[in-house]
Amino acid sequence: MQYRTLRLLLATISGLCTFISAMILVLFIFMTSHISLWLILLTVPFAVFAFCVAYAIAGVYLGPLNVLVTKTKQLAGGELQVKFADEKIVASPLGVRELATSLDKVTARVRSSMAEVSAEGKRQGQFISDVSHEIRTPLTSIRGAAETIMDADIPLEDRQRFCRTIVFESERLTRLANDLLTLQRIEGDGEIVLARVNLHGIVERAANMLEPLLESRQALFTFGGEAPDVLGDPDRLQQVVQNLIENASRFVPSGGRVHVELSGIREHSVITVSDNGPGFGDIDPARLFDRFYRGDFSRARTTGGTGLGLTIVKAIVTAHEGTVEAVNLPGGGACFIVAIPSLPPQGS
Repeated sequence: MQYRTLRLLLATISGLCTFISAMILVLFIFMTSHISLWLILLTVPFAVFAFCVAYAIAGVYLGPLNVLVTKTKQLAGGELQVKFADEKIVASPLGVRELATSLDKVTARVRSSMAEVSAEGKRQGQFISDVSHEIRTPLTSIRGAAETIMDADIPLEDRQRFCRTIVFESERLTRLANDLLTLQRIEGDGEIVLARVNLHGIVERAANMLEPLLESRQALFTFGGEAPDVLGDPDRLQQVVQNLIENASRFVPSGGRVHVELSGIREHSVITVSDNGPGFGDIDPARLFDRFYRGDFSRARTTGGTGLGLTIVKAIVTAHEGTVEAVNLPGGGACFIVAIPSLPPQGS
């Protein structure tokens, strides 16, 4: 119903009710069933007065409400910048102001949700684009090598070289698929098995797993320090340490050093992984944890990196309510710092 129509209807109903009430009161006072013209005329001013008062009061409330209805329609039409509690509504009755304030809060949540949906859509689109790009490169190499091998006149040495290319790129595709699956499980399902974890043992197991790789890259591994136990998933935390050590070993020179240091700071257990490589330059350290980002793109490809190692590290650490940061060391090299809330000592 339109605003003016509703306002007139309410005022008319109020006037009629006043008229009838006045008639009943007059009849009761004069104790007569005979209604003369002068008695009717006596009640008319009361009805007119009630009509005017009701019309004015309805305008005070219905006017701002009509404005709110109009703005709500604008919001429903997609105008997310609508503001309900503006200067016109501030002078309205308390109930209307509270309604406008509530609608503004709802609108803010709608805007926030829409922004999150939009950002998530962009992230998914970018992720699909990145995955497509990452898959296209090894598939192109595999296809090119396979087509070359089909040539009957190719020398045996070249044939073996192209076969090694196919094997290398196939293994990289497998690692990419495994990393994507790991990332989906961590971010999507929150697959974290909590237990009391000793970080010293975690680092030792990670180093033992990576020993052949470190030897092949001629990287010296050192380890020191102690840290309080944490509440976490032992396998996931070992994956964090392995990824950081493996990432550091890619960029150190032959005979370079990768060092892991454990410590406890401000009720957090800290894992520091540093190296004496070239560091990551002047880029924003936060970008290192983006999916498929590589500080040195060409070297990462030749070592078979998928560009998801540090992304997985951040996802696991975040799931443990911790933080991970990266800094360039003054003397050269990079340093990754993982901090996870520590547990009190056993028996305390």
